[in-house]
Amino acid sequence: MSAQTELTGVDLTEEQRELAAMVREFAEGVVAPQAYEADRTHTLNLDVVRQMGEMGLFGLPFSEEYGGQGGDYLALGLAIEGIARVDQSLAITLEAGVSLGAMPVYRFGTEAQKQEHLPALLAGEALAGFGLTEPEAGSDAGATRTTARLDGGEWVLNGSKQFITNSGTDITRFVTMTAVTGTVPRADGGERKEISTIIVPNGTPGFTVEPAYDKVGWNASDTHPLTLDDVRVPAENLLGERGQGFRNFLSILDEGRIAIAALATGAAEGCLEAAVDYASKRTVFGAALSTRQNAQFTLARMRARVHTARLAWHHAARLRDAGRPFAEEAAIAKLVSGEAAMDNARDATQIFGGNGFMNEYSVARHYRDSKILEIGEGTTEVQLLVIARSLGLVG
Repeated sequence: MSAQTELTGVDLTEEQRELAAMVREFAEGVVAPQAYEADRTHTLNLDVVRQMGEMGLFGLPFSEEYGGQGGDYLALGLAIEGIARVDQSLAITLEAGVSLGAMPVYRFGTEAQKQEHLPALLAGEALAGFGLTEPEAGSDAGATRTTARLDGGEWVLNGSKQFITNSGTDITRFVTMTAVTGTVPRADGGERKEISTIIVPNGTPGFTVEPAYDKVGWNASDTHPLTLDDVRVPAENLLGERGQGFRNFLSILDEGRIAIAALATGAAEGCLEAAVDYASKRTVFGAALSTRQNAQFTLARMRARVHTARLAWHHAARLRDAGRPFAEEAAIAKLVSGEAAMDNARDATQIFGGNGFMNEYSVARHYRDSKILEIGEGTTEVQLLVIARSLGLVG
């Protein structure tokens, strides 16, 4: 498939096309050759992360004031999609580094926090994580049990987090933690948890990055459970207003869904390209597999999924960049693209036959990697709930 195939049907500027082409060349020349070994050894290639930083990918949607590229979320999505075609682990490293690491500081941080943290994060010299999920709090983030109390000008944090991306690399600077910092009254006379976000630097006494998970997929992505045992950080490490942590995170999550949708679209595209190439070369009963109508119909459906997913995330990104409401559209994009990635991975594996079950082939890794796209940053069910509420449905 040509380098222009993935741009068909969308209206991109020349600058955006150049960005997509640059990332595609980098993905094929640098990222793809190391993907199998990184997956096999469960190793995040920090040299490739550094090169992504030098290309400006981590700084795409941020202002030049802090070392960013002055771009937008559509540009970020193009970069994530291009990387995800060949390696979802590095794509999620970029996505989480921007959406969950740097973006909360950029959106809600004080000027001092921005000056301290953003330059290194936007340059790809450092990574940061976002500690939301807990053993009892995933989709129900309001069930957060990690606590933080003020004591002598310091926050004292206790609790645990799980499934936290970019939390334990050699270049991870901090993890922003959601924590219960008190209670606030409800309209019905009861109380609800006051949830705030607090920056906890890696290496702080009592902050333990537990051993990495043994995952089904995204094996080269850095993911750890975290433990906080009387962790003390300065009071000025509060990120955003006290009590606004959950609300702020939801807005970050809406943006992140666009980025995840771009990642899923790239994965679906990678599966399609690999399957078309394999079917064209694979001979069965004296003819190329691609001449068989059943294979052609499978590949056509895969193409339709890629096209639909791409239009969905582009639309959500353009709404976001225009300052218009986009939460429903982001949920639709996440839903459609996540299912497209999983469906295309399954179909591509079937096209490959026995070879599709071998990890050395990209479709096998996409098959393992893509399932999380229907779970992470909001499950399929959560996306359906968001869409249903936009229709005025309650209950």
